[in-house]
Amino acid sequence: MSRVIYYKTPSEIEIIRENCHLVCKTLALAASRLKPGAKSSEIDKEAEDFIRSHDAKPGFKGYNGFPATLCVSLNEQVVHGFPKEEPFKDGDIVSIDCGVYKNDFFGDAAYTFAIGEVDPEVIKLMEVTLTSLYLGIAQAKPGNRMGDIGHAVQDYCERQNGYGVVRALVGHGIGRNLHEAPEVPNHGRRGKGILLKKDLVIAIEPMVNLGTRNVRQLSDGWTIVSKDRKPSAHFEHTVVVTADGPDILSDHSYVEEAIKNNDNLTQMSVEKPIFALRNFDHG
Repeated sequence: MSRVIYYKTPSEIEIIRENCHLVCKTLALAASRLKPGAKSSEIDKEAEDFIRSHDAKPGFKGYNGFPATLCVSLNEQVVHGFPKEEPFKDGDIVSIDCGVYKNDFFGDAAYTFAIGEVDPEVIKLMEVTLTSLYLGIAQAKPGNRMGDIGHAVQDYCERQNGYGVVRALVGHGIGRNLHEAPEVPNHGRRGKGILLKKDLVIAIEPMVNLGTRNVRQLSDGWTIVSKDRKPSAHFEHTVVVTADGPDILSDHSYVEEAIKNNDNLTQMSVEKPIFALRNFDHG
């Protein structure tokens, strides 16, 4: 990853927004298919077909050799899991991460889903992780520093709720490349790190474990799991820093609508801040 930070023009930001909306529509399609007995391998194929039908390309497939359109990470898998033939079971949680590439730019977003009757302790982990995403996003404004974002996530998840915030993996800048500078850690100190400036586009993505923050990679060379094999949750938005504060370019409302319409999924209770609601317009 280059250390050079590329600030985006208004037209580039709108392309990224369009791509992020396509990502979230793809995540909504996946959400509509999730149930006990469903296979992630089949959902992955549908997701690829859907993306290509919009004249876009899957952003992850082939990236450094990754074999699929979606990252599908189950239970103790933190990120970068593969779609599989094994069916989902009642009580599973699954993080689905998706990227698309269109008009020379990428879009990226992720969401964790609860299939069937999930342990309330695990639902709380998901709710805390999603809330921490918005707390981090709220710090994405000119004059703040990267450490302000990470501190907001870490303080809420670790100090206030006792979970493990993964250190080994981070969010990232995004634009013409899927992963650009700067890195966006989910831990940090207030007032430390690079200065946040207008037109910076970053993917903020808390990865939070029910137990230890430590992780390890499986022998497939991709899948990251919590070291104690306790469940992990992961949510991601792509955000641009504006003079008025954060503008979320991705839109989880597509996904949340699909969850609401799928009786096989458990809904979470998370109150969104105003800045997360202002673009609720599917057009």
